[in-house]
Order: sequence, then structure tokens, then C-alpha cells
Amino acid sequence: MVLAPKTGSTGIVGLYQSPIGKKLLTGFTGIALMLFVVVHLLGNLTLFFSASGYNQLAYVIESLGPLTAVIELMLLVIALLHATLGLKIYIGKLKARPVGYSIPISDTDNTELASRESLSARTMIFSGVVLAMFLVFHLLTFKFGPYYSLPESSHRDLARLVFETFHKPGYTAGYVLVMSVLGLHLRHGFWSALQSVDIATKAGLYAASAVIGSVIAVGFIGLPLAIYFGFIG
Repeated sequence: MVLAPKTGSTGIVGLYQSPIGKKLLTGFTGIALMLFVVVHLLGNLTLFFSASGYNQLAYVIESLGPLTAVIELMLLVIALLHATLGLKIYIGKLKARPVGYSIPISDTDNTELASRESLSARTMIFSGVVLAMFLVFHLLTFKFGPYYSLPESSHRDLARLVFETFHKPGYTAGYVLVMSVLGLHLRHGFWSALQSVDIATKAGLYAASAVIGSVIAVGFIGLPLAIYFGFIG
């Protein structure tokens, strides 16, 4: 039986209240957040080539003023919506099936069932909580952290803060661990998002999502390790 939105609910509200709508919104918000993560990663990678270029990029983003604030607010809303929907779906699954699946991956060729049995799928809610907690800590460290000015101008020397932070073994180790969790979250999350919007129709896309999640995680992990071990900076 197909579950429909509550009577009288239309538009976004009806979509939010519908089980299918929740999956669609979770998929779209997940893809949007993943696109931001990729853009953020590309920005981080500029530090491999030039600290001044990294600072210039940070200055350009800051100089956008109200536009940057609007984008940040939109990202916050998307992230909160994604987290809320994910929690609702998780609770709904617990109520519908309090006992988990018992069929090992090796006993089935079904991609959808295999995805549910993977470590990334089983830990989605927990990895999501870890990432949410890390995001707050990350913003406090960098966005709202110490403000170093460049000698030749009043622009922020964000590169200096990044280098100082990733020379701390505790922060670096924690960052590497959380980025590994991010890769795990994206492995299932990206495929699930594509499935929600009816794109992931082939088994190859599940394998591709694992590769994409791993590449993003490695990209984020590479920078702090390069700084900590003195390869750059």
C-alpha cells in the first residue's frame, strides 16, 4: 500500500510528510551538500600550490558579503533539513523493522539489499551525528577562529591558521578520523540519494559511489597529513 501525505497537505509540507517525499528531499539535500563538499575540497587543494592563492580565494568569498551570508544560510537550512529527514527515516525504519536484516552480502547479488548490509549503510545515522558535531567544531576553529592579518594588507591570513592547526597532532588525527567517517557516509549516501531520485538503476553506480566517497575522503585527508609531516608550508 502506498502511503500518501496527510489530508490537506500540499506542496513542500505534503512532500515532507510523505514517506516517498522524505526520501526525495533527503536525496536532493544530500546531493546539494555533496556538491558543496566537492567545492570545499577544491578550495582546500589550492593550498597545495599556493598559500597566497588560498588566502586570495578566502578573501574573494569574504568580499561577496551578503551573497556569502545568503549562501551560508541556505547551506545551514539544507543541512538541518537533511539531518532532520535522515533522523525521521531512521526512526521510521526502527519502528517498521526493529530486527535488522540477517542475510549477509555474500549470500545475495541484489545491490539494494547489499547496500543495506554494508557498514556505511548500517552506520549512516551515527556517521551523520559525528559529522554534525565536527562541523560545529570545524567552524569554531576556522571560520570563527583566530584572525591573522597579512603583513601587506588587512586581509585574513587563513593559510597561517590552517598550517598552525594541522601542526597539532591531536587535531590532525581527529580530522583524519572524521574525514574517514565522511567517506563512509558518502559511500552509501551518494548511492542512496541517486536511488531516491530514480537515477541509481544499475549496480555499477553503487560501486562508483564507493569510489567517489573514498576519493573525497582521501582528498580531505591529504592536506592535513602533508602539512603535519612538512611536505607543504
